[in-house]
Amino acid sequence: ICAASLSQTINQVAASRQKHTLPDLTYDYGALEPYINAEIMQLHHSKHHATYVNNLNVAEEKYKEALAKGDVTTQVALQPALRFNGGGHINHTIFWTNLSPNGGGEPQGELMEAIKKDFGSFEKMKEKLSAASVAVQGSGWCWLGYEKDSGRLRIAACANQDPLQGTTGLIPLLGIDVWEHAYYLQYKNVRPDYVKAIWNVINWENVSERLQTAKK
Repeated sequence: ICAASLSQTINQVAASRQKHTLPDLTYDYGALEPYINAEIMQLHHSKHHATYVNNLNVAEEKYKEALAKGDVTTQVALQPALRFNGGGHINHTIFWTNLSPNGGGEPQGELMEAIKKDFGSFEKMKEKLSAASVAVQGSGWCWLGYEKDSGRLRIAACANQDPLQGTTGLIPLLGIDVWEHAYYLQYKNVRPDYVKAIWNVINWENVSERLQTAKK
């Protein structure tokens, strides 16, 4: 009875699930210029992120059908699509809020104290996160994350669209997208220039809010 009840509950949740949608940006596509140009932002948000959202909805719909049929083989086969598109949606949803036309500078308060405690200084953290971002092979992301068990900030890289928390357990605070679609139209193959430029539009208020939420 318990197993049947659980299965019924899962199916009801899946059936009532709202489709994922592309989040609106709180700034115009050209607002991050000259550091990230409008063409990149428009393609990145309205095409790339939108594709992850659409493909995630398709994969979840297929998963719901497989779940209803008890088709475990199809459920397993759908995992890569769920990971890739779900990760892409999670990562980009964080990324857009990590950026702001009023960004740049240095963080304040609790976040700055945590950075100094765990890295020695803001500049050292910036150097480490930049170096790790440049070093990502192929496509991926580099993150400043919060490790709940130790209460420390950590830097970690994830391949492709693997989401930080689902992959490492770290809670994402700040992500740098180093897929070529994030910078190629402006910076060509010179990823270090893009990584250097992005610090001018980092929304430290958003990163600070994420740290406060992570600590709860």
